[in-house]
Amino acid sequence: MATRRHAHTEDAEINITPMLDIVFIMLIFFIVTTSFTKETGATIVKPEAPQAVALRNGTILIGVKPNDDIWMAKRQIEMREVRQMVERAKSENPEGSVVIIADKGSRIGTVTQVMDQVKLAGVEGIAISAEVPGG
Repeated sequence: MATRRHAHTEDAEINITPMLDIVFIMLIFFIVTTSFTKETGATIVKPEAPQAVALRNGTILIGVKPNDDIWMAKRQIEMREVRQMVERAKSENPEGSVVIIADKGSRIGTVTQVMDQVKLAGVEGIAISAEVPGG
């Protein structure tokens, strides 16, 4: 009985290079389009407001504590630094708005001064953070 032998056998291979190209392109796309929110770095007790609504695009956060300390990007800053830091953050994310996270014991005068500095930095969208009662 004669056996047939193949002189030339090929191993089947799957070329995954195009798939890796697509994966890397998708990774780059998601990294470029993602906006990162920088935390204030301060522990703040927000006031309650029944009409509070979630704001999705507030990417510049400023914290105001009861002792008038101002926090931004996880460090305490002075009032005169607010405008400069907001301008820098706005250049990184032009569509971002500012959310002021004021403690319920903070003074309205300090919050108003922070709002003025934000306006001077060229940001029109300003919101004040609050908690929904019971939530």
